[in-house]
Amino acid sequence: PSNVCNAKLCFNLIKIYISTFRPSVKHEIEENKAPWKTMGPAKIEVPSPKNFLQKHSKEPKLPDSMFLRLLTIPSVPHVTDHPLMGIQSKKNFINTNAADVIMGVAKKPQPICVDTRQGNKYLLETSGLVPKYINKKDYGLTPKYVIKRNEEVKRAQEEYDAYVKETLRQKAMKRLSDEERESLLQGLKKNWEEVHHEFQGLSVEIDTLPKKIHKERLEAQMKQLEHDINIIEKHKIIYIANK
Repeated sequence: PSNVCNAKLCFNLIKIYISTFRPSVKHEIEENKAPWKTMGPAKIEVPSPKNFLQKHSKEPKLPDSMFLRLLTIPSVPHVTDHPLMGIQSKKNFINTNAADVIMGVAKKPQPICVDTRQGNKYLLETSGLVPKYINKKDYGLTPKYVIKRNEEVKRAQEEYDAYVKETLRQKAMKRLSDEERESLLQGLKKNWEEVHHEFQGLSVEIDTLPKKIHKERLEAQMKQLEHDINIIEKHKIIYIANK
């Protein structure tokens, strides 16, 4: 009984449910139908047995006008016929040609070279054995493009040398005068006194890391100032480089 109830319930569900895409799917199937995709090849008309392939049927045929023109071409004249064509001349071409050959200058043969014993011949002019290039007017002269390139390289080198010279002149060392040296020395001493005064104001007990770092920084500044003061007092002539 339970199986029968389940079957009835499934039947009722299947009967009730209808997809909303059913019309669109049906329409799409109808549009995409093709003769070769469903029921075999398309039905076409079978050719008649009378329309068989005949001999020379696929050869190109001349137009009627060309065929008639070929039929109307006159025949070749006979040996005994002397048709009058153009202006007639009484000149004897045979004797004239013979006289031209006898009186003319003999044609010089082209020079050749033979490089094998079998007698293979080559033109001497194109064989590379004839000295052509040494007879040219510009043989041995420097080509124009090489001269132009050398001038460009020379001009670029001169511009570079001038740039280096100007840079060195601008960065040349300058000598300090006595007034400037004394002013610089007094300024360093004043800075040392200020740093020393700040150093004297430190607490006696250095118990924290910031105090220790501050003390080391002041000692380094005092040491550097003392070094600079000693150098300036030791040397009377001082040069500085321009930036």
